[in-house]
Amino acid sequence: MVHMGDDFVRYGFPFIDVASGGSVQGMIAAMEKATTMLPADVKVIPGHGALSNLDDVRAFVQMLQETSAAVQKAIDEHKTIEQMKQEKILEPWKKWSGDFIDADKFIETLDNSLTGTKGEFLKHN
Repeated sequence: MVHMGDDFVRYGFPFIDVASGGSVQGMIAAMEKATTMLPADVKVIPGHGALSNLDDVRAFVQMLQETSAAVQKAIDEHKTIEQMKQEKILEPWKKWSGDFIDADKFIETLDNSLTGTKGEFLKHN
């Protein structure tokens, strides 16, 4: 059994505090390393949500990788955050959009992380 804390959550897109030095890339690296160290039958306690397994963690990491790639592609095409939101570039991952972090907020997080922009600290409502 392993408790992942808020590095792995089940409520949808994660909160990553880019303004304080966190990064999507760092979260991906940490999660990839953790998955190599865990046995296949591990029980995973997320920071929020239901008891999980290694497949759930791998799906979470895959989502982080794929959404990062989608935003990086848009950045490479010189698209603004507003254009990314209007084009709904995270639509393929809409099941991850939640009340706390929706697709638009996650686009901002990904863009800020990938470009090294600190952005604003996401305030809890």
